[in-house]
Amino acid sequence: MDWTINHFSQSNPAGEGQGDVAALLRRVAQTIDDLGDVSIEDMTFASSVTDGENDLAMTVYYHLEPRRR
Repeated sequence: MDWTINHFSQSNPAGEGQGDVAALLRRVAQTIDDLGDVSIEDMTFASSVTDGENDLAMTVYYHLEPRRR
């Protein structure tokens, strides 16, 4: 069986505040809202140590179909 999944990755802008987890979660939540009624398959969170604040990233995997209610 073949299937396709969509995804996007997001992080905070480099510099002050890039390690703000809550800001990243709000950014990702807004992007999911902007996609409309999609079904989220999975989400990953990554943190890389830098000279300043940690560099955070999230990847969201989703299907272009309505979520179950």
